Amino acid sequence: MFSTAFLDLPALQGASGTVTLPGSKSISNRVLLLSALCQGTTVVHDLLDSDDTRVMLAALRQLGCGVLVDGTTVTITGLGGHAWPTEAIEFFMGNAGTAMRPLTAALAVQGGDFTLKGVPRMHERPIGDLVDALRELGCAIDYLGNEGYPPLHIGQPKLQLDKPIPVRGDVSSQFLTALLMALPLAAQDRAITIEVVGELISKPYIEITLNLLARYGIAVERHGWDRFVIPAGSRYQSPGTIHVEADASSASYFIALGTIANGDGIRIQGVGADSIQGDIRFMDAAAQMGAKITSGPNWLEIQRGAWPLKGITLDCNHIPDAAMTLAVMALYADGPTTLRNIASWRVKETDRIVAMATESRKLGATVEEGPDWITIHPLPHGQWQRASIHTYDDHRVAMCFSLAAFNADQVPVRIEDPKCVAKTFPDYFEALFSVAHTAASNIPVICIDGPTASGKGTLASRVAAQLGYHYLDSGALYRVTAHAALQAGLTLEAADEAKIAELARHLPVRFEGEQVLLSNVDVTDAIRSEQGGMNASKVSVLPAVREALIDLQHSFQRLPGLLADGRDMGTVIFPNAPLKVFLTASAAQRAERRHKQLISKGFSANIDSLRADLEARDARDMSRSVAPLQPAQDALQLDNSSLSIEASVDQVLNWWQGRQVFGA
Repeated sequence: MFSTAFLDLPALQGASGTVTLPGSKSISNRVLLLSALCQGTTVVHDLLDSDDTRVMLAALRQLGCGVLVDGTTVTITGLGGHAWPTEAIEFFMGNAGTAMRPLTAALAVQGGDFTLKGVPRMHERPIGDLVDALRELGCAIDYLGNEGYPPLHIGQPKLQLDKPIPVRGDVSSQFLTALLMALPLAAQDRAITIEVVGELISKPYIEITLNLLARYGIAVERHGWDRFVIPAGSRYQSPGTIHVEADASSASYFIALGTIANGDGIRIQGVGADSIQGDIRFMDAAAQMGAKITSGPNWLEIQRGAWPLKGITLDCNHIPDAAMTLAVMALYADGPTTLRNIASWRVKETDRIVAMATESRKLGATVEEGPDWITIHPLPHGQWQRASIHTYDDHRVAMCFSLAAFNADQVPVRIEDPKCVAKTFPDYFEALFSVAHTAASNIPVICIDGPTASGKGTLASRVAAQLGYHYLDSGALYRVTAHAALQAGLTLEAADEAKIAELARHLPVRFEGEQVLLSNVDVTDAIRSEQGGMNASKVSVLPAVREALIDLQHSFQRLPGLLADGRDMGTVIFPNAPLKVFLTASAAQRAERRHKQLISKGFSANIDSLRADLEARDARDMSRSVAPLQPAQDALQLDNSSLSIEASVDQVLNWWQGRQVFGA
């Protein structure tokens, strides 16, 4: 997951490949709570690992449920047949509506001394209609802040089950879902009726709830969409094992990707057209706009069809979350697209109508909006603008606008706070980059060159971490190559040059911070030894090895960008890099740093000898016939003799930001 302050998406040109989706948030949190309300143990497979599910799991642990997590498999030992806790418990619900609403209902029906709080945005999301319905039932709920909003306190109920329980259906379907999941706890002796007041929105999410309740032994009688009856004698029964479908809402971004991007198409694993999730019907809307879609058991394949896409007018009540993706697809259409019946957008993680309109306008689009609708006009070639997309701590805003990077004008897009996708799809951007492609010239490279012990590696790795870019320690490549060659039984002599070169060309090496991994094994200490340096010198004089390592270094230029450090990154390997930094420090300062480093590792060292060695190495490096140590003509010089590493990082980031022009 990218946890940077922002993520710059280069102009993307196409996409093809396969994406495996995480589990559905809506199904995951429903299944967790239903499993907790059962007697016995339920094994849940393919559970979504996200902020929202972690919130629910934490709450279940507080209640006394047994929770055993093994990757995406979670074993829940339920509360059925056991006494619920009598002590006061305070739950932190984050911004997880799929946890807050149903847990509130279950706790209120069961009764206790419970407080539910969340992040500030959660305290702005209405819950009054659910509380009104629960109070009508006889539950004891008090507001601890603003009337109609969390935080809440729950006490002991005096249940009154002799008349239908009214609940509004036109604000959020989660209110009805919460009641449907909680009321079986009170239906042992009599049937309980729920009556929906007003039009029920997001009906497909109620279908998910009813489907899952049936899996857990609760056969709710549905009379149209305005009356639901939970039969007398209802009791939760564990299904034993249950699998969570992949998230159909998350599928919308890759359905859209296959629709707008050039390439051989996108295959989505984990969900198919027969999904129980209503958001799978997003595929019908995408098809109306021009997508070519085929489906099989648990998979979808999408290819670009009509181009430009077709502008549509659509009632989106049945796909409220996925419909946000249509708003960005509309930018690629031949005419305006109007999305209607989306009032629920206003009470989600943010006011999504305002958010989608505001951020689309940053890109250059004309947008109109109303109480429950939005119209987006397309952006033709020549009118796209660079934009820094504010994401409002809303995962869907971030994922939707990533698709704007495929624009006709090949301008980059900045996504602020990319880690907000952790709510439902922590690895979304990694999945996007695994199938997206673009010209190498579009993938930014920052080069940091300089003499030995100038601090290139530390500076480069930290700047890479700040930007979310890949990192290449070119100097380590020769050390790793020598290490791998010796492991393979080769000599570091000209006789084995061809074999070493072939090994180097496909070296399975990667860098994580200042750690060097070879075939996922940490070899940092092994290659940083004095012997490792001498071995590197032996292979570096072999022309075929140098040529092979040039190819390998070029392969590190991957989305979303690269930080490369060495002695010839800006002059030989990436001469067209948009930012080149030549890092220097006095020989005295470098010797002092090297001395401290060696002493800290338990090695004896003489600072005068170190300085002499560094000066001699500088002379050799600058006089080499191949790729001598020298700054590129367009490199910016940075003398860090008296700078902290933090100040050096800030300077490079400031230089880089000065070359990125995004509309705020």
